[in-house]
Amino acid sequence: MSDKEQERVAADLAAAVSQLMRRLRTASPQGALTPSQRTVIGRLGTDGPATTAALARAELVRPQSMRVILGVLEDMEIVARSPHPTDGRQVVFSLTPEGEEALASVRDSKNSWLASAIDRRLGPDEQRTLIEATRLLKRLVEE
Repeated sequence: MSDKEQERVAADLAAAVSQLMRRLRTASPQGALTPSQRTVIGRLGTDGPATTAALARAELVRPQSMRVILGVLEDMEIVARSPHPTDGRQVVFSLTPEGEEALASVRDSKNSWLASAIDRRLGPDEQRTLIEATRLLKRLVEE
């Protein structure tokens, strides 16, 4: 494949993944959680407990903005704070049982939408191609 073709494939793939991510966000339950809040609980669910600073860095927001998000989630009893294990000046946030339920609901909604879309819009051969493409995408992001 030429450099020009590789660049085109990369741009097309990035655009398609971006559109898929936007569509998955809209498939999430639209109740009390904002997209930023859903992202934070997703990160805590995937990566485990974290400090405000670590979450802010991971989400590319200011620590002050992350404190606001975490404050709301804490008021909703979706996250809980506890002392940092090695630094008494910091706290770590983790999901509560209610937070685990909220995260499961978000993930279930996304997976349900995607499974339904695959079933409705792709034929059996395309579904097999998607399985292989998924394996390739996983290889692209492995470190």
